[in-house]
Amino acid sequence: MPRAERVTGLVLAAGGSARLGRPKQLLPYAGATLLDHALDIARACAFDQLVCVLGGGAEEIRRAVDLHGVDIVENDQFGSGCSSSIAAALNAVDPRTDVLVLLLGDQPGVTPAMVTALLAGRGDAPLAACAYDNGRGHPLAFARATFDELRALHGDKGVWKLLDQRASDVADVPITGPIPRDVDTWDDYRAVLAEASAAGPALR
Repeated sequence: MPRAERVTGLVLAAGGSARLGRPKQLLPYAGATLLDHALDIARACAFDQLVCVLGGGAEEIRRAVDLHGVDIVENDQFGSGCSSSIAAALNAVDPRTDVLVLLLGDQPGVTPAMVTALLAGRGDAPLAACAYDNGRGHPLAFARATFDELRALHGDKGVWKLLDQRASDVADVPITGPIPRDVDTWDDYRAVLAEASAAGPALR
């Protein structure tokens, strides 16, 4: 991933999985777990630093998931929304970081190519988002100048409110295809398994 800036990848995986009744991070996927897959995708992006935030089921996840090369942050306030996980993670972000790329630990359809396109298409914009065929979605990118604003966010929708508030500063980078599905329910999980099966043996 050719670039001059230092980039930190942040994988959010602190959810309590209330609608599933078990840690979704540990659901079987692609021969391992959903979080293993998300972290493998993040590693393939060759970030200068990779941070992952855990919360619900953190002890079980630490035992089951390959966390090598990942700086782990535990957020005991994960029930208050993903903004608290971002704020917690920023304390672990390398101070030399120029750009933070935000990924979700339950969105297996994201690929390294999407991250590469996001960073290339950002230019010098303070914020950038993937513009899919059906709307704006993750991954998202934030320049260091926005980190104080990220720390101040609240709730599950804080990031999206920031993008709306600073609409003129957002680079929407075109990505072909629909927004990759994230796993919140059993129907979502069955759908991502079906998509993986249709994609070929590499994700079965």
